[in-house]
Amino acid sequence: MTWAGHLPASREYRRILVGLGAAGVATFAQLYSPQGLLPTLARGLEVSPADAALSVSLATLGVALAVLPWSWVADRVGRLRAMQVAIIASTVLGVLVVLAPGIEALLALRLVEGMALGGLPALAVTYLHDEVHARHTAAAAAAYISGTTIGGAAGRLIAGPLAGIVGWRPALLTVAAVCAIASIVFLRLMPRPRGYRPTTAATVRTVADGIRTSVRDPALLALYAQGALLMGGFVAVYNYLAFRLEGPEFGLPATVGSLIFAAYAAGTVSSRLTGRWVPRLGRRRVLVAGTTTMAAGSLLTLSSALPVVVGGLLVLTAGFFAAHATASAWVGARATTGRAQATALYNVCYYSGSALVGWLLGYAWSGPGWGAVVGAVVALAVLAAGLALAVLPARSPARAAVTPPTGPGAVHAVPHDRRSGGGTT
Repeated sequence: MTWAGHLPASREYRRILVGLGAAGVATFAQLYSPQGLLPTLARGLEVSPADAALSVSLATLGVALAVLPWSWVADRVGRLRAMQVAIIASTVLGVLVVLAPGIEALLALRLVEGMALGGLPALAVTYLHDEVHARHTAAAAAAYISGTTIGGAAGRLIAGPLAGIVGWRPALLTVAAVCAIASIVFLRLMPRPRGYRPTTAATVRTVADGIRTSVRDPALLALYAQGALLMGGFVAVYNYLAFRLEGPEFGLPATVGSLIFAAYAAGTVSSRLTGRWVPRLGRRRVLVAGTTTMAAGSLLTLSSALPVVVGGLLVLTAGFFAAHATASAWVGARATTGRAQATALYNVCYYSGSALVGWLLGYAWSGPGWGAVVGAVVALAVLAAGLALAVLPARSPARAAVTPPTGPGAVHAVPHDRRSGGGTT
């Protein structure tokens, strides 16, 4: 009889949630900590806002470049072992970034660090589909994504205020230390894999076949577009809003302006709630609602009243993470074959959008100003919502197959061969 996966009542399930939550902290605190100190970094290295933002964009580009190779490595050595290698390598590189003598070396190290970090987001959701019972993967994926929001917020909130006091190098070193502790928690807690067996049959052709299957599915392509468009706009807002808050319009000191990243708490809550909303409302409805909420929040940030700007940031963040949690989990459920490559492609698009849009909108900020940034973000959200409504099914087969659809994981009741990773090998 095929093993069905860990259930919420088991000790292993709880260890997986805590371990992956710690991995989310370690990954995203490192990935986005420079975003919390971009104005300080730009002043310290005497570069433009767009050039400073490359410290974020090149790291996310590294993630985008690495997720497909990591999926191939994971097929051969196992999802968990690949994630363990990735988290150790990224922790070491996080310390080396602090020692970079100038902007060129820093950017090069950030690119390589992003490539190491790519092993975690590339494999975490696939790992959950291998190890957790299908009825509970939606709730488990939402818990993992909430851990990523905590990590993203922690990295920014530690680095930003500290940079205004002690400088950007000690601030990033502190983040690296926090990530090292989170990495140890991950390495100690994760249980032995039971749902997937590594195989040397995982060749480059296997990966290519998985990619080919994924790109032939219009629904998967639409989901990949959601990741690229929404993440690009989201990162751009957080990249450049700090410059606005520390500029003449608001005049906030760096230690105060960087506190905007506390708004990530809204994403922690909304990403967890999607596990409840999706079975009741359907994936597409939750996805479009999250996208619409994100656009509304970005428009609120046009205000010249600081409380309204902060409220808009909270709304935008909640909407984005609700949409992202829904789209990323939908990819894993939709891809009954080539799942590792399908989820890796989502991450390629997600982080490519972050890298490209997050950098390009720096020129919108330096030129026309904040209104141009918000206009671009709203346009990206409208395009994403239009694609979702035009291409994605209103009621997915995976959800309809669950009888009755009572639990959060009902949306992920997708039959697949756990030993083969859903047909990828």
